[in-house]
Amino acid sequence: MQVFLLLAVVASAAAALFDMRTREIPNWISLGALVVAVAAHVAHGVMRAGGLAGVREGGWSVVGALASGIVPFFFWQRGAFGGGDVKMMAAVGALLLPLDGIEAEFYALIVAAVLAPARLAWEGKLLRTLGNVATLMLNPLRPKNKRREVPLEAMTSLRFGPAILAGALLCAAVHWRDRL
Repeated sequence: MQVFLLLAVVASAAAALFDMRTREIPNWISLGALVVAVAAHVAHGVMRAGGLAGVREGGWSVVGALASGIVPFFFWQRGAFGGGDVKMMAAVGALLLPLDGIEAEFYALIVAAVLAPARLAWEGKLLRTLGNVATLMLNPLRPKNKRREVPLEAMTSLRFGPAILAGALLCAAVHWRDRL
């Protein structure tokens, strides 16, 4: 099973590199990793215990993709994530199966939650961004005529690909010895 940890790290590293350079994670990385994950899990199951085991392991890979992709999908619907981030997290989930995929996603979200304020502080935008966050959070509680608009240019974006890589690396570090 260490091969799947390694594949998750390699695919996440490629995604992080492209995300940092182009602000996009290409489909050939995310969807390619997703297809390879399911096929590799089917092959692993077949080699280990026959056809039924291959179907079962491939099914768990699909469940891992769905489990790891659902939270990023909801973020994407609200405009907080890019589509490539959603597909890449699903691919990591397909490679690592549901529990480890969700664990890697959790690590990635924690890394992003720590790095985002640090980056904003470094750029001198932290207090202004926190004010915008407070406005966005309080707007639904205000009457419609008292709501404040946050201009689009005041919004800040974060490349999530490196956080996905960090999540995959942390998951691999935690589970590497378990898989020997």
